[in-house]
Amino acid sequence: MSEKNEQGKRAARDRLVQQRERQKAHERRRRTLIVSSAVVGVLALATVVGVIAANTSGKGGKGTAAGPVVAPSGATGKDSLAIRAGADNAPSTLTIWEDFRCPVCAQFENAFRDTAHQLENSGQIKVEYHLATLIDGNLGGSGSLRAANAAACAQNVGKFSAYHDVLFRNQPPETDDAFGDNAKLIELSGKVPGLDTPAFRSCVEDGKHDSWVQKSNKAFQNGGFQGTPTALLNGESIFPKKGNEPITSANLKKWVAEANKGKKPGTVTPAPSGS
Repeated sequence: MSEKNEQGKRAARDRLVQQRERQKAHERRRRTLIVSSAVVGVLALATVVGVIAANTSGKGGKGTAAGPVVAPSGATGKDSLAIRAGADNAPSTLTIWEDFRCPVCAQFENAFRDTAHQLENSGQIKVEYHLATLIDGNLGGSGSLRAANAAACAQNVGKFSAYHDVLFRNQPPETDDAFGDNAKLIELSGKVPGLDTPAFRSCVEDGKHDSWVQKSNKAFQNGGFQGTPTALLNGESIFPKKGNEPITSANLKKWVAEANKGKKPGTVTPAPSGS
């Protein structure tokens, strides 16, 4: 039985890596198309921009950021673009760049969520989440932006981690911009006890953190990252591998233990109700 389980885990990891490579290839093709389109002329470019603008309007929500940059409560890091989970004084930091519409991100979360939470809840790591809107840019629509804004709204009441997990567990197909509908995001908030409140709904519907999400995405674009998800342990890339070792739950625990050798775990405070 253990051999079958190991084979299953290996196959799942292989599928995760293969889909990540397909995403990177898709991004390369998109960049090539943009460069090629530029020589067609100003009118053709204006048409493409018009189509993109129409697609990013979304359903029941704004498709583009407007107004001042408003960071969610407790945002940290450079320009307050990170949302932190775990003890502030944890000895190691797991940095994750994600897009709520990204299917590889959902596979990454489903494969390593429990391990990350275990390390986080034992004070071994703090996790710093950065949000991107890569799929909106690739396929059109506004689901990446709308979902990221809603997650930032959840952060305002200390429920980011729980809502983050709900979004990835209920992620629609990549080409289905269901997250572009604020009503869908509010509906999913009902899965997090105490989150669906008038204040949360207003934050979601008003796009309170849209400009902050756009600024985070710009930081992603300027960061030289290959795609989402990007996972860094103390600044070193660990997805899909660290050195010659592929990422697995066992390896992630080992890498954290090696990084934390001789260091005290962080002081963990109880998570808010519903998190």
